[in-house]
Amino acid sequence: MIAGKTFNQWCQSHPLFVPIAATAPVCWTNTKLQDAKFALNALTITPSQLSDAAARLERFGGYLAQQFPQLPSNGLIESPLVCGAPLLQQLNKDPNQVAIKNLWLKCDHQLPISGSIKARGGFHEILKHAEQLAIAHNLISVTDDYRQLTTKPCLDLFAQHSIVVGSTGNLGLAIGIISAKLGFNVTVHMSDDAKQWKKDKLRQHGVTVIEHQGDYGVAVEAGRAISENDPNSHFVDDENSVDLFMGYAVAALRLEQQLKDQGIVVDQDHPLFVYLPCGVGGAPGGITWGLKTIFNNNVHCFFAEPTHSPAMLLGLYTELHQDISVNDLAIDNKTQADGLAVGRPSGFVGKALQHLINGCYTLEDDRLFELLALTYQTMGLTIEPSAAASIAGPATIMSDPHYLKQQGLLNKVDNINHIAWTTGGDMVPWQQMSQFIAKGQRLLTQ
Repeated sequence: MIAGKTFNQWCQSHPLFVPIAATAPVCWTNTKLQDAKFALNALTITPSQLSDAAARLERFGGYLAQQFPQLPSNGLIESPLVCGAPLLQQLNKDPNQVAIKNLWLKCDHQLPISGSIKARGGFHEILKHAEQLAIAHNLISVTDDYRQLTTKPCLDLFAQHSIVVGSTGNLGLAIGIISAKLGFNVTVHMSDDAKQWKKDKLRQHGVTVIEHQGDYGVAVEAGRAISENDPNSHFVDDENSVDLFMGYAVAALRLEQQLKDQGIVVDQDHPLFVYLPCGVGGAPGGITWGLKTIFNNNVHCFFAEPTHSPAMLLGLYTELHQDISVNDLAIDNKTQADGLAVGRPSGFVGKALQHLINGCYTLEDDRLFELLALTYQTMGLTIEPSAAASIAGPATIMSDPHYLKQQGLLNKVDNINHIAWTTGGDMVPWQQMSQFIAKGQRLLTQ
């Protein structure tokens, strides 16, 4: 039974249950979509929280630039928006897919320091925690130079506090690196599908890594339980954290400027379609909320998940949110897209986006490797399997004439700018990346 109904009853009321349970690729568009301004106004999260997060990241610019020489002088952690024409040319050769115009890649796989989208939310939450501690102990004020956080009183303070997080990999990497740099004691609880190189890298930074024989949910709950018993411990709650969410949302403000710099107009006649890989939902959720806050109904956001980990799709489709798991449909939650290997979605994110998200689609692991290889062949970009999920978006959504007609876009198809958000990959060791690419190339030639 799932929420008081049998599987067959769910299949009758929700026909996509059949292919979802069979781990076949599906595309779902949201029938509960509302006017963006109306839906946003009904939420407790507000644009002032977004402005606050953006201002905080700017305050920390000097500190970050000092501590991480690979950053620009303003200390902003940002990725380029790159024209995807070479990749698009190759994708459009597929006779089975709808030809697409105007593809862009938002290259978070190139984000400095931790090489993934998780640097956005993860860094923001830890920086805010450090800021609040330092202010509470009269060691700093918001008008000060935050490079003072490297002084002995601050380091001594942070050394008395610990940070705990549960992760499949990339969030743990981001949290671990910034927390250790600030001087916190850090523990990352990792699920059994986390890649070994991510665990090794964390340990090199002096982070305690605890490995669990279980999936993402097991790692998170283990971290939460340990942290609750320590008053000096801060638990990063990937499922419910507003601070993580707002850190991700700042990306929307940065993207708005990048679109202007590229001369890309976003309005009723020139819609923006954005495709975001989704695990528990925090990163794509924060970015979607931020983009809807800026562009309202003119931006269409879609989440991408592996067929074996369709957590957010199930939560949104059934409106059960965190009260349904892929295991309820006997789906194994096993995927090579380790960053997306989540069985139960964030209820906080699902409820915030239930009237804002435009849809979700799933794809098989083999397709992830094919798209990873195509991206490398055509553009020389090294993205991990999770990130490749975004690249399937344009052809998947544009193959649904019902959605385009419903949105009044059938005569505006050529004006749509598509952004695939490549969420991670640059820190993957070349030995592993080359195996990913080789696997994708083999699949493409079969």
